[in-house]
Amino acid sequence: MTDSGEQTTELASGRARMTRRTVIGGAAALAAAGFQAVPAYAGADHGPGHGPGKTVRLTVMGTTDLHGNVFNWDYFKNAEYDDTAHNDIGLAKVSTLVSAVRDRIAADRHAPRPLLLDAGDTIQGTPLAYYYAKIEPITDGPTHPMAAAMNRIGYDAAALGNHEFNYGLDILRKFQHQLRFPLLGANAQDWTTGLPAFPPYVLKRIHVPGEKPITVGILGLTNPGIAIWDKANVENKLKFGGIVELAKLWVPRVRKAGADIVIASVHSGMDLSSSYGDALPYPENASVLMAESVPGIDAVLVGHAHLEIPERLVTNKSSGEQVVLSEPLKWGMRLSLFDLDLQKVRGQWKVVGRHSQVLNANTVDADPDVVALLQKDHDKVVEYVNSKIGTCTEAMSAATAPWEDTAALDFVNFVQADAVSKALAGTPQASLPVLAIAAPFNREAAIPASDVSVRDVAGLYVFDNTLLAVTMTGVQVKEYLEFSAAYFQQISGTGPFPSDQVTNAPTSTAPNGTPDYNYDILGGLTKPLTYKIDIAKAVGARITDLAYDGTPVTDAQEFVVAVNNYRQSGGGNFPHVKTAPVVYNRQVEIRQLMIDYVTTTGTVDPKAFHTGDWSLVSNGSPITVTS
Repeated sequence: MTDSGEQTTELASGRARMTRRTVIGGAAALAAAGFQAVPAYAGADHGPGHGPGKTVRLTVMGTTDLHGNVFNWDYFKNAEYDDTAHNDIGLAKVSTLVSAVRDRIAADRHAPRPLLLDAGDTIQGTPLAYYYAKIEPITDGPTHPMAAAMNRIGYDAAALGNHEFNYGLDILRKFQHQLRFPLLGANAQDWTTGLPAFPPYVLKRIHVPGEKPITVGILGLTNPGIAIWDKANVENKLKFGGIVELAKLWVPRVRKAGADIVIASVHSGMDLSSSYGDALPYPENASVLMAESVPGIDAVLVGHAHLEIPERLVTNKSSGEQVVLSEPLKWGMRLSLFDLDLQKVRGQWKVVGRHSQVLNANTVDADPDVVALLQKDHDKVVEYVNSKIGTCTEAMSAATAPWEDTAALDFVNFVQADAVSKALAGTPQASLPVLAIAAPFNREAAIPASDVSVRDVAGLYVFDNTLLAVTMTGVQVKEYLEFSAAYFQQISGTGPFPSDQVTNAPTSTAPNGTPDYNYDILGGLTKPLTYKIDIAKAVGARITDLAYDGTPVTDAQEFVVAVNNYRQSGGGNFPHVKTAPVVYNRQVEIRQLMIDYVTTTGTVDPKAFHTGDWSLVSNGSPITVTS
């Protein structure tokens, strides 16, 4: 398949108004975005008997973790996106940066055309993505907005992310078929045969005026954690090998197929850590380990960790060659830019210099072509998320949910427990008390004391998790809470303490701090579950006064516990829940249950579902935490 006569591809198996920025283009756009020109490699050709060789610079651009963002729009706030760093998001902004890079390179008639890659997590994360998976699914005909935008921008390849599997294989395969470029996943393997279920790599032949083409091998690898996080969608269908193990298998094959250079697009963070502990034999974040231990890789576009890492250079332990890695944050906030300087060594192109940086999307306006292409889709979703579904008698905010009991999290737990309790009627578990588990996903979520819309509820539960229920004993519930309480930093005194001194404690599996979504709060349904967390005590000995309906919980006491599929399948590596007997699993999305509850009830009263109470203490005394 020929691409614009320059590249040959070979496969192996409200309205959004962008008003805050002014339009700039070309060199000015790149300069404003933070572009730094780096001199080309000026060393000599390494071939014996050769003089200084001609240096050719190949530029490779990369995005990752776009999570359904096309527009610079916050659907939950119904406003232009903004954060404390004033980042902008979305493919429409990325497109402007990409065009500026292409224009700069096109001005040099001797420079090869740049490549554009993505490292996964594309079709989940916003109401726009949800709408075209669940409300008007692409399996019924529509083109996915992310496919339409990425096709228009002109991507060359993308790797699978773990969230690509959230909506099931039918949606994923339809999305794959809508793309005009390959969706790669060398370690996404057929359950029975072990053969790749997606293309492992693609070869791009890049025209170089007056020279032989450069053949670029692009290898895609995704996260092994999919086997846990989306077990219900992939079990008995797909399995996922280790990133390092499959890279060792495929990199030599890519080279043998003719690749002069190899770029890996990998949905796995830089440094070794795994949210699932030892539940899988392969690490969740292994990009640096791969670069160090698998010879033959020249550059790595990194995804999954939602970090901004403009450049990291590591040395491969076998070859002694340097590898450059870059991760461009998330949601289209940044565009990674790799510059690979090549010379011919013994007649073959070889990377002799490497550099990477990131460009900031908040310096440019949205590409009007991408906006026009998807404005109708966007408007349809804005109308959907702003539709009124009920009212609420009191405002509910999640702003303080990580450190104090809130009606907002009680609401989530009530809906989950209520759905499970009703489903278990007439079963042997119907007589057991029902508990539920929820995490403070979004501190900015708030349901007003007035009309309630879809976006109000969706903002409180931003993930597309489904509901399950398991049975657990009292001692298991306590151990689960102890594990969750590792989220808090160890502090003595009653404060007041700023919240960042109390929450998000670093751990061995989360060295940069435990994320809010890995802190769980438990509540009851018909009777309250109460407990205290003493953060002056060491991790593992913090839960005190654990009681159900005012009576201390006994070790042997049995509970039904409502939990999301991410947690039950091992996400976060919480104890017991993964191996506990499952008594309910109807593949119903929790967010939709919450929307249905408000729609059916009409008027929501927070007092109706306050069936739990927990608090932070220090050496038994209540503490004060400030936002």
